[in-house]
Amino acid sequence: MNDHSGHWDPLPAARAAAGTPVPEAVPNLALALPHPETCLTGRWAERNWRNVPGPFYGADTDTCWSGRMAAPGHVLYDDVTGQEFVYRQPRNAVEVDRLLFAAWTDPLSGYGWDGDENWTAGSVRTWWHERARLHEWATDLRTTWSAHSDEHRQEAAAGLTDLLAHLDGELETDLRLYLYWLEERRPPAPTEALPKL
Repeated sequence: MNDHSGHWDPLPAARAAAGTPVPEAVPNLALALPHPETCLTGRWAERNWRNVPGPFYGADTDTCWSGRMAAPGHVLYDDVTGQEFVYRQPRNAVEVDRLLFAAWTDPLSGYGWDGDENWTAGSVRTWWHERARLHEWATDLRTTWSAHSDEHRQEAAAGLTDLLAHLDGELETDLRLYLYWLEERRPPAPTEALPKL
C-alpha cells in the first residue's frame, strides 16, 4: 500500500465560493466573495517563477503586500517586484476561500486559476528539479527580512520559513499527487503508485 491520501481538486470549491462570507472578515462588515472569474484573471505567461505547481498562481499582481493578510499560509512576496505568488496550493475549502480573498484584495486581479490547463508532467518535473533556486532565494531573503526593522518584512520572513519547510517536506508528495492528477484527471487509489518527479 502506498503512503498517500489522494489529490484534492480545489477548483469546484473555488467555483462554489461566490457569495460566501469573506474568511475572518471584520465583524459586522458584510463582505462576500465574488465569483472567481472576476478576480482570477491573471495570465499564465506573466506568472512568477516562484509559484509552486498547481491550479492557482500569482502573475501581474499589485505590490501592496496585502496577500498575506488574507492567506498567510499560501502567499508570499517577490522581493524584486513586490508581486505576490502562491507557495502552497489550498487543500480544503477554507484555504480556497482565503486564497480567493487574497486574489480579491489585489486591485490588478493578477492571480490566475488555470494552472491545470498549462502545467504538464514535464514542466512540473523541471520546476521540481530546479527548486534549489527557490530554496536559495528564500533562505537568503529570510536572513535579510528577519533582521529588518519593518514588521511586515519580519512577518514575511516567517512565511519564508514556512515555504522552506514546505519545499523540504510535504511538497514532493503533493507534486507527485498533482502529476497523477494531470495525467489521469482523477485522484489515485490508495493502492496505485504515484509518478516519480
